Amino acid sequence: MPRAVAGPEIERLIQLLARLPGLGPRSARRAALHLIRKKDQLLMPLAAAFSEASTSVKVCTSCGSVDTSDPCAICSDQGRDNSVIVVVEDVADLWALERAEAVGGRYHVLGGTLSALDGRGPDDLNIAKLVERASDERVTEVILALNATVEGQTTAHYLTDVLARAGVKVTRLAHGVPVGGELDYLDEGTLSAAIRQRTPF
Repeated sequence: MPRAVAGPEIERLIQLLARLPGLGPRSARRAALHLIRKKDQLLMPLAAAFSEASTSVKVCTSCGSVDTSDPCAICSDQGRDNSVIVVVEDVADLWALERAEAVGGRYHVLGGTLSALDGRGPDDLNIAKLVERASDERVTEVILALNATVEGQTTAHYLTDVLARAGVKVTRLAHGVPVGGELDYLDEGTLSAAIRQRTPF
């Protein structure tokens, strides 16, 4: 076991930073050192922001997003199209769609995907609330904006079956060749999806 090179407080900071996505032990040490060197400009404001976020952030009881209010700002927005619900795996996907300004409807965060390997079944996701929302007579379409992974597609098929009872149109994001993509660099699954979903030119 390697010897500690700093006090327990610094070691704990490194260990906690290493748990963040995209940060391993080495990146966590660099980040911790940077924060310590910039204590007044970064570490203290970051600690205050963490403290404030831990007490004020809530999960929206309507869509499952996170915000400082419940319902969240998106669910409270009266200018949104109530006839469309966009289903995403997690909040990061919702934020990505909002940055693109691609959707004017409502969102629904599942909280993951179905995965037998990870032991995640339908009861572990926010599916019951989605069915309840989709059954509202104002809703005419549910867009499944799930990732093009095996788990994402499995979840999409399951949701299509479940939502059939709600009597709404269920659509999904197009899959295929990305803008700027070169055919030679794409995998066979992407090319196959692109051919199947070809559109008039």
